[in-house]
Amino acid sequence: MSEVIRKESQVPDDLGGRRFDQVAAGCFPEYSRARLQGWIKQGVLQVDGQVRKPKEKVFGGETLILDVEVVLEDRWQPENIPLDCIYEDDDIVVINKPAGLVVHPAAGNYSGTLLNGLLFRYPELAAVPRAGIVHRLDKDTTGLMVVAKNLVAQADLVAQLQDRSVSREYEAIAAGVMTAGGCVDQPIARHPVNRLKMAVVAGGKPSVTHYRVLHRFKAHTHLRLKLETGRTHQIRVHMAHLRHALVGDELYAGRLRLPKGCSPELADRLRGFGRQALHARKLGLIHPVSGEPMAWEIPLPADFNHLLETLKYDQEAVNESAS
Repeated sequence: MSEVIRKESQVPDDLGGRRFDQVAAGCFPEYSRARLQGWIKQGVLQVDGQVRKPKEKVFGGETLILDVEVVLEDRWQPENIPLDCIYEDDDIVVINKPAGLVVHPAAGNYSGTLLNGLLFRYPELAAVPRAGIVHRLDKDTTGLMVVAKNLVAQADLVAQLQDRSVSREYEAIAAGVMTAGGCVDQPIARHPVNRLKMAVVAGGKPSVTHYRVLHRFKAHTHLRLKLETGRTHQIRVHMAHLRHALVGDELYAGRLRLPKGCSPELADRLRGFGRQALHARKLGLIHPVSGEPMAWEIPLPADFNHLLETLKYDQEAVNESAS
């Protein structure tokens, strides 16, 4: 399946003298710079009907002509997967992702993903790369994600993520008692030995995580975190770097170590918490079409709340025995 896109735009004088690819980005802002450059190189985006190179100058007054056939996403099959959509309009949809749902197909997870469910619910997303997915949450992280429903929204949301204007706040439960909040500004790259993991590595991509303490328990800390960047496993890596890995995170925390003197109830709860204790609670952005600021907040999932309640009861029992 495919979709034909045909558009024309006259180059305004104020863009004259710039590179073709830069002018194209100004004339067709609904598409990403990378996509426009690809179309220029393919010869389907032309100047006055002539094929030009991306670096060639355009002087103003010319007509940019786009005539391209876009192949629809047909590698992945639509699947009827229940999705918790907390907001949607013609341009975006905001999803509350549950634990256990993989976002995008990959080796070992070719079906049953959020992408498959999006293609079923919104067949038009076959015309958008990655079915409109512009950022991801790990399989066992819960909470808010925004998905673009068309190319215009996708290009704008990607730009917002790149310029760090999308606000993403998380809550987490970390092992150990943290004395105060702070900021982790450490580069992240693939782990040099274990390729399944990311790690703080000199020369990695710049990565910044802000965190503050919401509550301290006997041997754990409830945190609120805000991402300035969005690297793979960023919060999990940064907290492990501080030696406060997230509860349930076997990849970065290793084997479960029960705190000394914890109650049987807490021990059972910790053993049964089969994922990292991380939830994307708040999401804020500028609507890609209307330009209006928008924000959403989703409550903590039941397993996260139950763990907090058990930690609280365990702490109260310690306080009572000490009094």
